[in-house]
Amino acid sequence: MATETFSPSRSAEAPTDFLPLQGTDYVEFYVGNAKQAAHYYKTAFGFQSLAYAGPETGVKDRASYVVRQNKLTFVLTTPIKNNNEIADHIARHGDGVKVLALKVEDATSAWEETTKRSGKSYLEPATLKDDDGEVVMSGIHTYGDTVHLFIERKNYSGPFMPGYRKWESVYNPTGTGLLYVDHCVGNVGWNQMNPWVKFYEEVMGFKNILSFDDKDISTEYSALMSKVMSNGNGYVKFPINEPAEGKKKSQVEEYLEFYNGEGVQHVALATHNIIETVTELRNRGVEFVKIPESYYATVLDRVGHIDEDLKPLSELGILIDRDEEGYLLQIFSKPVEDRPTLFFEIIQRKGAKSFGKGNFKALFEAIEREQAERGNL
Repeated sequence: MATETFSPSRSAEAPTDFLPLQGTDYVEFYVGNAKQAAHYYKTAFGFQSLAYAGPETGVKDRASYVVRQNKLTFVLTTPIKNNNEIADHIARHGDGVKVLALKVEDATSAWEETTKRSGKSYLEPATLKDDDGEVVMSGIHTYGDTVHLFIERKNYSGPFMPGYRKWESVYNPTGTGLLYVDHCVGNVGWNQMNPWVKFYEEVMGFKNILSFDDKDISTEYSALMSKVMSNGNGYVKFPINEPAEGKKKSQVEEYLEFYNGEGVQHVALATHNIIETVTELRNRGVEFVKIPESYYATVLDRVGHIDEDLKPLSELGILIDRDEEGYLLQIFSKPVEDRPTLFFEIIQRKGAKSFGKGNFKALFEAIEREQAERGNL
């Protein structure tokens, strides 16, 4: 399979977007201890306390802490009792992403349009109300146990949504410059990439804007394939990875083994100043995959002029790549749990709309070194 680049055009005959998305509303993680997880994301990543739901607010089976930084909202949810969906999810997967919530103008229409196109319903349209107004939400299943919720909040003025109360805390560390979700990457099983590409095309109206095969994403030992799906306005992008044949176990295979199935591999977080953001994150204890110094000896020959000084980029291990629109700077954290599953990408786009193809070899060799240390390569 050759690499292909797709540039969707909008002609006068182009159909109306049946699922107009306004961006990512929030990402919800099912975790073993939400109180401690919320403290971690505040301390390490610079989130602020926003809202809380639990027994004190009338929710008896779970506790959820909501943290926010600029347009980036995380919900950390833990079960209070066993024998429920949340506890089962954590027992099967460990801590991980359950919900990729998407902001819409009309959550009822979003559910109707996706389910009539064979999307499997997760939540029929429901209206939540309190003194601050109402939120309408609905949802469908996607790969693994991951779901998409459609969130309509145009008639709501509260801190998060009904059922939550404002969470005020004395401890609120300063932010780290993280702005919003740039994209979320899913890992799916062998030969499952194309079926999920078809799902996003047919059920959600997305377009395949980039494809990478095992010639693009391979090292001496392992390989994977990936296709990037984007909604019509480009606000929501979901790359989808599957394993490819290699001499040893790929990072996708390792993820599938330890996550016990398909799921979100990483969430890419945007910043306007990656040097400042990564410096602050490192100072707070976030660990990043190490890139060899040899990468920087020739990187400018490949990408050309950049505005930044190469020295701090090299010291921090930040990768650089260029496309026809400009360049980007990116770096990847180590897994944030003991299972080698979920990690984060920090990305700064200087015009580029791609995903760092020129960095794949250096990045995946670095990830393989981490795999080898864990004994999982």
